[in-house]
Amino acid sequence: MKKVIHRKLSTNFLRLGLVVLLAFTSALSAQEGDPAKGKSLFNANCAACHKLDKKMTGPALRNVEARLAEEQGLDRDWLYAWIRNSAGVIKSGDAYANKIYNEYGGAAMTAFPQLSDEDINNVLAYTAAEAPAPPAPVPGSEVVSQSNTSGGISNEIILGALAILFILLAAGLYLVNKTLRRFATAQGLDLPESSGRTPLWKAFVQNQFLMIVVSIFFLLASAYFIYGYLSQIGVDQGYQPVQPIHYSHKIHAGDNGIDCKYCHSSARVSKHSGIPSLNVCMNCHKSIYEVAPETATEEYSKEFYDGEIKKLYEAVGWDDAEQKYTGETKPVKWVRIHNLPDFAYFNHSQHVTVAGVECQTCHGPVEEMEVMYQHAPLTMGWCINCHRETKVDVKGNAYYEKIHEELSKKYGVDELTAAQMGGLECGKCHY
Repeated sequence: MKKVIHRKLSTNFLRLGLVVLLAFTSALSAQEGDPAKGKSLFNANCAACHKLDKKMTGPALRNVEARLAEEQGLDRDWLYAWIRNSAGVIKSGDAYANKIYNEYGGAAMTAFPQLSDEDINNVLAYTAAEAPAPPAPVPGSEVVSQSNTSGGISNEIILGALAILFILLAAGLYLVNKTLRRFATAQGLDLPESSGRTPLWKAFVQNQFLMIVVSIFFLLASAYFIYGYLSQIGVDQGYQPVQPIHYSHKIHAGDNGIDCKYCHSSARVSKHSGIPSLNVCMNCHKSIYEVAPETATEEYSKEFYDGEIKKLYEAVGWDDAEQKYTGETKPVKWVRIHNLPDFAYFNHSQHVTVAGVECQTCHGPVEEMEVMYQHAPLTMGWCINCHRETKVDVKGNAYYEKIHEELSKKYGVDELTAAQMGGLECGKCHY
């Protein structure tokens, strides 16, 4: 009987040890967390103010738990309390909580009472992951400037090939001439140095009819080219200047879908569309200090875009490391692209707000432009054609109903154009 009793006791101890081991393992794994789930939670709740390796609105969070434990002696329970109710921890008089609060300008951290212990453990597991090593540059992946290439073939190679071709042609002509002279000498033919015939150019000059025809041709051609040249004065279609800070409309208006009127807000209420203030840029770029790797192209690398963001920081006096303004600003000398003569009047609000004209009507596919350029000629004829072709939408506007009916009878049309509403009157566009 005693052997049986000891056997049962040993079995019970083994079972109890197994249960304790499983519970400890489960607790340990729950405390360690899942970095993959933590990344999703971090991006959804923390990424607006925190980065892992960079100070932003809040401190960098790489290895935050280990750093707090080593430097401040704070455990995970403190992090639970801080994440769920940072204001409460500050009010309790916690020294480190108040230090962080004051260090970051009194910016209150959003409370996350909905996060469970498991959620916070997953986030902490994500922050404890080692930083990925920077990718090694792939040999032969250097970007080649397009200015040195043409369809994949160097311009120097093309010019060199043409030069060789001309040299061979000249050498061939020289050899043919020399061979013919030898042949004539062998046959006993005399090669007079000059003949008594009138040179062709002198005969041409002495012919009065040909001279009159040529003179008329040159006069007409000169008038045509002079008229074409004078017609292009002040027409800057295709003008594409280099700006002091590279701004990609393709990335902002195209890939990110930012409305044109978010930056050019005065276009809705003013004559001018306005140059956006750099503070508008900083609304986003205070947190966006670099572009995503997939944004880079063959012509513009990620390093290039990141460097342009640094130019913006320098202009507004933003210290990215300390996350604060230094007060030392530098003006940005933007180069104007679209410019009308002083005697021409154009009101953005009348076209954008009243007429509902899309920005692309005049400025072209802005959302596809990496570098902004003048899409339309902006000439008087171009504006007049637009007024002749654009239908006026007067539906739902009682003010225009009577005018629309009277003008429709006058012109015998169902829909009025801007021209029929006075869009061709000189005083509409000229002072």
